[in-house]
Amino acid sequence: MRRFLRNGAILMTAAAAVIAAAVYTQSPSGGKAPAADPHGHGAHGHGAQGSGAHGHTEGSVELSDAKVAAAGIELEKAGPGVLRDSLLVNGILQPNQEAMVQVTPRFPGVVREVYKRIGDQVDKGALLAKVESNQSLTVYELKAPIAGTIIDRQLALGEHVGEQKPAFVIADLSTVWVDLSIYRRDLKRVAVGATISIDPEDGGPPIDARVSYLSPVGNSDTQSGLARAIVGNEGRRLRPGLFVTARVLMGEKPVGVAVKSSALQTHENRTVVFVRNGDAFEPREVEIGERDAALVEVTFGLLEGDVYAAKNSFVIKAELGKGSAAHEH
Repeated sequence: MRRFLRNGAILMTAAAAVIAAAVYTQSPSGGKAPAADPHGHGAHGHGAQGSGAHGHTEGSVELSDAKVAAAGIELEKAGPGVLRDSLLVNGILQPNQEAMVQVTPRFPGVVREVYKRIGDQVDKGALLAKVESNQSLTVYELKAPIAGTIIDRQLALGEHVGEQKPAFVIADLSTVWVDLSIYRRDLKRVAVGATISIDPEDGGPPIDARVSYLSPVGNSDTQSGLARAIVGNEGRRLRPGLFVTARVLMGEKPVGVAVKSSALQTHENRTVVFVRNGDAFEPREVEIGERDAALVEVTFGLLEGDVYAAKNSFVIKAELGKGSAAHEH
């Protein structure tokens, strides 16, 4: 009888131990052992952040070439660049005053014939108008002294004209003046011969030129000084009277690896550049150095030749955010 009771107690104790072990294993608390990752990532699984040779963060977005083109994402290669210390200024286009003439009647009289209008292209010696002199009652001709474009006309048929005001203004618009306003604090930084990059804001590429003149006097209304460049105007792209912006180049610094400033994004409180590997973009954490208006020096995180999203990289960031949100749910 005693042997039977002793064996029953042993069986009950063993059963209790098995039940306790089962409860412990299924508990949602921290007592559960980590599951093995079939890909060999261990306890961290896909939530871990790898360091890697480039210091990249895990998580990527796959976009085909068609989707990249549809999103307007521009791809560039990281590589050497030149940072430019520059000064952004505003300016206005003016006719080249040294290639512009005013045509004034020689004697007071009445306009009998008018042959040209504003905007007409004329050759040197072209007939502009005929005027009947008040004194001699003879008709004399007004002719173009230079070849160019008529930019102003101050007479009409039958009108009385005199020597007080020009009848026509003709300008050779093959070159124009770009007059730039330089704030007084920056005047000492600008010198004759400095390189400038002019943006006519017409969607075309900038135009490079050099400062040819600095005014010795300032403008009392704007408290600024005048810097001028003489710029070729092939195709008549530059129209006098329109405003432009320009960058005056102060200095240059070559760097080993640079990317466009538009490529930088913030992801998980880190500065990243989206690097393409196949069809996938991954956020690569980078350290940046100096920068200018267009480029940023990358001191760590990218290698020369890495292909990255240079424009509209925010589209990739948004897609990566969608993937993270779906994973959390």
